[in-house]
Amino acid sequence: MMQSFIVEHYLNKDVDVYCGGPDVFKGNVEACADNVLTLNSEGKLTHIAIDKIIALWGQ
Repeated sequence: MMQSFIVEHYLNKDVDVYCGGPDVFKGNVEACADNVLTLNSEGKLTHIAIDKIIALWGQ
């Protein structure tokens, strides 16, 4: 369910992703498949397990 929400509302958009602790991941949503969110930040890819996401918001 979260995967389809991300694809419908945030695909190809810049977002911040919070998974707990002090880190916030930032980047453009490049893909969201197989329960993994892929962010692109200046050519570097970050892969985040969707079930670990606490909050997600647009930049």
